[in-house]
Amino acid sequence: MVENFHLYATLAIIAGTIVFYALDRFPVESIALASISLLLVLFGTFPYQPETGSAVSIEALLSGFASPALVTVLALLIVGKGLFATDALEGLTNRIGRMYGGNPRLSIAIILVVAGVTSAFLNNTPVVVIFIPVLTSLAARFRLPAYQIFMPLSFITIFGGMTTMIGSSTNLIAAGMAAREGLDIGFFDITGMGLILAGVGYLYVLFILPRILDSERSEEKSGLQSSGTQFLGEIVLQSSSRFAGDSARSGFFPNLTPMSLHALIRNGRVLLPPYDDGLTLEPGDRLQMTGTRKAFMDMLAKGEISLSEPPDGTVPARERKVGPHYHLAEAVIAPGSLFEGRTVRFSGIQQRFHVTIFGVRRKSRMARTPLSQLRFEAGDTLLIGGNEDDVMSMRGNHDLLLLEHSAESVPPRDKSLIASVIFGGIVALSATGLSPMVVNSVVGALLMIVFGCLTFQQAARAFDRQIFLLVGASIAMATALEATGGARLIAEGIVGLGGGSSAPVVLALLFIAVALLTNLLSNNATSALFIPISLDMARRIGAPPEVFAAAVIYAANCSFATPIAYQTNLMVMGPGHYGFRDFLRAGLPLIALITVVFSLLAPWYYNL
Repeated sequence: MVENFHLYATLAIIAGTIVFYALDRFPVESIALASISLLLVLFGTFPYQPETGSAVSIEALLSGFASPALVTVLALLIVGKGLFATDALEGLTNRIGRMYGGNPRLSIAIILVVAGVTSAFLNNTPVVVIFIPVLTSLAARFRLPAYQIFMPLSFITIFGGMTTMIGSSTNLIAAGMAAREGLDIGFFDITGMGLILAGVGYLYVLFILPRILDSERSEEKSGLQSSGTQFLGEIVLQSSSRFAGDSARSGFFPNLTPMSLHALIRNGRVLLPPYDDGLTLEPGDRLQMTGTRKAFMDMLAKGEISLSEPPDGTVPARERKVGPHYHLAEAVIAPGSLFEGRTVRFSGIQQRFHVTIFGVRRKSRMARTPLSQLRFEAGDTLLIGGNEDDVMSMRGNHDLLLLEHSAESVPPRDKSLIASVIFGGIVALSATGLSPMVVNSVVGALLMIVFGCLTFQQAARAFDRQIFLLVGASIAMATALEATGGARLIAEGIVGLGGGSSAPVVLALLFIAVALLTNLLSNNATSALFIPISLDMARRIGAPPEVFAAAVIYAANCSFATPIAYQTNLMVMGPGHYGFRDFLRAGLPLIALITVVFSLLAPWYYNL
C-alpha cells in the first residue's frame, strides 16, 4: 500500500477533479487551481522516484503553463478577436447571407461539411482557426445561439481528421509507433471506416447535439434582447455617405434600411413622411432615424456619422475619430437625476463626459422634434459614444447610470484588410509548415495590436483564464498519471477484461478503453500508449494487427467528452460559452454512439 501511495493519491485527485467539473457547482478555475495545488503538495512534500525514469519534479507538474499548445490557443483567441473587431469577415458573411439568407442553418451545415473535408488534409487546429471567425460573424448576422455552432465545428474537424493518415497528429504518432512494431499503415488505410464514423458523427452534431446542450443561456438571452431595441437618433448627412443623392420612392427611402427615417430636417424645416417621390437627400440634411444599436454602430464604422459635427449642434471638446478605442455604450437617466427635464443640447452630458449622444430610447412615443430639443425623462436609455476612458469615467455616477456591460468598441473597418492579411499569413505558414504554429500565432497576435486592429485592453480581455488554468491542470494530472504508472495500469486493466473472448469483443473493449482514456490524457499520449498493447493483443488471439491499430486510431480521436481532450475543444469554449459539463453531456453520448457503430460494423468491414 505504501509503495503505491502516489499512484492511489493521484487517481483520487483526478477522480475528484472530474467529479467537481461535472457537478458544475464551482468555477472551473477554482477546481483546476485546487487540483494543481494538491498535486504540488503531494509530489513536493513526498517526493516520488519511479524505478525507471526521473523523479516527478515541480517543474514537470507546472510545465503545462508553458505548453506550446496553450500559448497557441490563447494567441489565436487574440487573433480571432482582431478579426471580429475589424469586421474583416463581413464581406464573406454577407455573401453567405445572400446565398442562404432564407435558411441560415443550411449555410452553417455547409460550412461544417467544408470544415470537415478540409481537416482531412490539414491539421485540425488551423481549420478551426479559419472557421471560428466566420461562424462568429454568421451567428451575429443570423442571431443564432453560439452554443449550437462552435462545439459542432470542433467535433466535425476531429471526425475529418480521423479519415486520413495526415488528418491528425494522433494518426501520425500511432502510425510511427506501429512502424516500430513492424506494421506499416498507408495514407488511406483508415479512410473507409473513418468515413462511416464521420458520417454518423456529422448527423449527430447537426441534429442531436443542439438539442442536448442547454438552451437557457443568459449570454444568449441578454444578447438577443439588447440587439433588437430601437433608438431614436439624428445624423448629419455627409457628402461621402452612400445615402447622399438617394431619392424617395413610394413616400419612403428604402435604401436607408435597416434604419427607418423618422423625420427629415432641412434648413430648419421638419419634413415628415410620406415624402414626395423624387425628393433627394442632400449633404447637410439632418436625418432623424430609428434603428438598432448595431445599425448606428455600422454607420459609425463606415464613416457615415460625423464625430466633428454632433447632431445636437455642439462643438466637441476634443478631436475624436473611430477606432478600437472608440466605444458605444448605453446609459440610463436615473429617477431624480439632475439631467431630468433638460434638453439633449443643454444637458451638459457631452461637455462633462466628452461623449456624444447618438440616440435615445423611451417607452412612450417621442415628438418629431430635432434631437437637440428633446427633453430627458427618467428611464430614458441613451446611446452614447466616446473614447473608452471617457465612457468609463461615467461609472459610479448616480444621475446617469452606465450599463457597463453594454460598452463595445466600434469596428475600425479601415484595418480589416490588415487583419485579414495577418490571419491569412498565420494560416498559410501553419498549413505549409514553414514555421511552427505557436510562432505564427504569437507573432500574429502582436501584429494585431501593433497595427491597431485591437487595443491591448481588448487583447487582454480575449485572454481566457479558464482555458489557461484548465490546460495547466490537465497536463499536470497527465504527467502525474503517466509517471506513477496509472495510465498503463488503467489501460491494461480495462483491456484485460477481454480475457480469452472473441476478437470482436476484445476489439470493442479496446475501443472503449482508448476512447475513455483519451479524454483524460492527451490523444497523442493515449495512442502511443495503446498501439504496442493493441498489437500484442492481436497477435495473442490471432487477429489482424492492422485492425487493432486502426481501432486505437479511431478511439484516440474520440476527444469529445472534455474540453481538455483536444486543442480545438479549448478553442471553442470561449466563443460558445461552454462549461466542462457541456462537453460531458454532449460528448459522452457521442462516444457511446461511435463505439456502438464501430463495434457492430468493424467485424463485418474487416471480416473478423
